[in-house]
Amino acid sequence: MIVESLNTGSPALDFVITWGLRIGLALAIFFAGRFLVNWIVRLTERYMRMNQLDELIVRFASNILSWTLLFIIIIAALSQLGVDTTALIALLGAAGLAVGLALQDSMKNFASGVLLIIFRPFSIGHFIEAAGTSGIVESITLFTSTLCTPDNRAVIVPNGAIYSNTIINYSALPTRRVDMVFGISYDDDLRQAKELLHQIVAEEPRILADPAPLIAVSALTDSSVDFAVRPWVQTADYWDVFFSITEKVKLAFDDNGISLPFPQMEIHLQGHTKPTAQ
Repeated sequence: MIVESLNTGSPALDFVITWGLRIGLALAIFFAGRFLVNWIVRLTERYMRMNQLDELIVRFASNILSWTLLFIIIIAALSQLGVDTTALIALLGAAGLAVGLALQDSMKNFASGVLLIIFRPFSIGHFIEAAGTSGIVESITLFTSTLCTPDNRAVIVPNGAIYSNTIINYSALPTRRVDMVFGISYDDDLRQAKELLHQIVAEEPRILADPAPLIAVSALTDSSVDFAVRPWVQTADYWDVFFSITEKVKLAFDDNGISLPFPQMEIHLQGHTKPTAQ
């Protein structure tokens, strides 16, 4: 204890002087400590922003640092007033443990949210598939992420479910390959069908020349000869090209008498001659 009891011959005066000094020192520690905490927090925020950390992380880390340092300052100030800070720290520690056990799932989501913001497997505006949901990322918070599905539903997904499972980011890279399969009948002209596919792909301006599109026979199934058509496009053009090529192939095949067969099964029944009665 910084301030000890003074002996002036008057108990009342000793009490006033002693507690006056204690309160004065406690207030001095508190206000000086607050000034120091604010300075440390501002310095830390500046350092994190210089390292281009996410603003959400900057604010959260600043708040945690501020409250932690302020708690230490309060404990130091209370100790000048004779408060048993050891018991207070033990009580707060026990309360924190109880709250932590009660909020295990929330803490898991929180930790996952921090990792998602730091490592950035996806960003706002990306189209992803995660935790059984597909959609455009609308927001990323410390506990949940919001995805907007193609049919305009907002799906709020816990960050723990996202980070603990596979994340497919369809928007991370600038280009994507469009994988399509078209089947023709065994009776159709294979060379003509392949030439039509090449022509359709070559006439689509959104298809990239490099890498070169792949058009090849991929399978001989029970009811069709399948072509694999795999052009490369800008990621933003993926679905537009997919739908456009599919429509153009159907129209071109119809105009040239090439069929798109559906699965079918032929059953041949072998007749048996009925024996004649003798």
